[in-house]
Amino acid sequence: MTIRDVFEHPENFNFNVDRLGECMIENPVKTTNYVEDGDRTLIAHDLAYICKMHERGAAPSFEKTGPHAKIFHDPAWSRAAIVTCGGLCPGLNDVIKGIVQCLWFDYGVRHIFGVRYGLEGFIPKYGHEPMILDPEVVDDIHQEGGTILGSSRGGQDTAEIVSTLSRLNINMLFCIGGDGTLRAARDIAEEAKRRQLKISVVGVPKTIDNDLAFIGRSFGFETAVYATGTVITAAHTEAKGAHNGIGLVKLMGRDSGFIAAYACLANSVVNMCLIPEFPFELEGEHGVLTALERRFGIGKTHAVIVVAEGAGQNLIQDGDVRKDASGNVLKKDIGEFLKRKIEEHFDSKGQDVTVKYFDPSYSIRSVPAQGTDAILCYMLARGAVHAALAGRTNCVVGKCADVFMLVPISLATIERQKVDVHDALWQSVVDVTRQGEYMGYEPLVSR
Repeated sequence: MTIRDVFEHPENFNFNVDRLGECMIENPVKTTNYVEDGDRTLIAHDLAYICKMHERGAAPSFEKTGPHAKIFHDPAWSRAAIVTCGGLCPGLNDVIKGIVQCLWFDYGVRHIFGVRYGLEGFIPKYGHEPMILDPEVVDDIHQEGGTILGSSRGGQDTAEIVSTLSRLNINMLFCIGGDGTLRAARDIAEEAKRRQLKISVVGVPKTIDNDLAFIGRSFGFETAVYATGTVITAAHTEAKGAHNGIGLVKLMGRDSGFIAAYACLANSVVNMCLIPEFPFELEGEHGVLTALERRFGIGKTHAVIVVAEGAGQNLIQDGDVRKDASGNVLKKDIGEFLKRKIEEHFDSKGQDVTVKYFDPSYSIRSVPAQGTDAILCYMLARGAVHAALAGRTNCVVGKCADVFMLVPISLATIERQKVDVHDALWQSVVDVTRQGEYMGYEPLVSR
């Protein structure tokens, strides 16, 4: 099943978020901007597509998130838990702080627990004592990278997690993580429902690769692109410092090349961008090595290459397939592979090149969120709290245009979002790098 199937046959999918029951409690948040039950936002903005859906009598949409006039959970009796899972990402602390502040100041929830080291924190045998959270504890955590709660990869027993939630009388769980975390959140919500426990399980999408479906841009992604700037500039400086110098930068992006693509547009000194969505060759008319020869052949004395970690995996034959604790296939090191192949190729031709290799992955993902990215963190956190208090569950907060909405987890994790190589984003990358010319897909113009 693919995202295209969802768009083409929306009648086969459920766009409605699960609810724990009727909202009967007056909301302590006093505002004139309450969200009504029927407030929804379309998942597509193309007029032709909307007209097509109207003809079918089905225009798929998601529920808007925000404060409701009536809520499901009584704040005075509520106990909330927050957990961060998977790899680090800019903005984790911002989301934690936003959830705590909204629960505390808007709704008056006074029992907020931070679950330590991901899903392990729910399992008694690990002995991870929860952190008691309040506005004082989270006051300045947004200035730090990482997460004050710690994190871990890998699943844990769902039944045991729900038993812990039940034992501690938790009625709201906020799961901050990527597709693996959200699938675990879905399982927790379904197990709680099976036990007839009224627990709101709401996700906040954390994926530095920006690869979750239907949720718009995920937090941390924009900061990651910012952080690539100094690295790419350094690679460019090193490349220009030697005759036939090559600056090679590997960026994060296991299956989706958004960071690499956006980084090349944000710092337009890159001459070649390699991503998983656009397979490339090493040799031959359209190969990377031939492209470097063409660039040097027109009198250029340096080159900068940006490669996403998941690109070119089919070219690396050595090594067994390995997986991390979350079940993700560990990518083979395309950066080291390219460096070796480039050096071997030009050495065989008797041509000197100097390759400087940069791998800033961990330094990029561990920085604090910046600017509008930090704002997005707070808005997603706020949307998650409003959804949970209103008894929504088994959902994740996303953003479509300027509207924050609730997406069923089953749809958010249906397929990884990927760069469309036929769309304006990738064409812009090809234009700014000129790699279409260097790789032999377009006429080479010396300029």
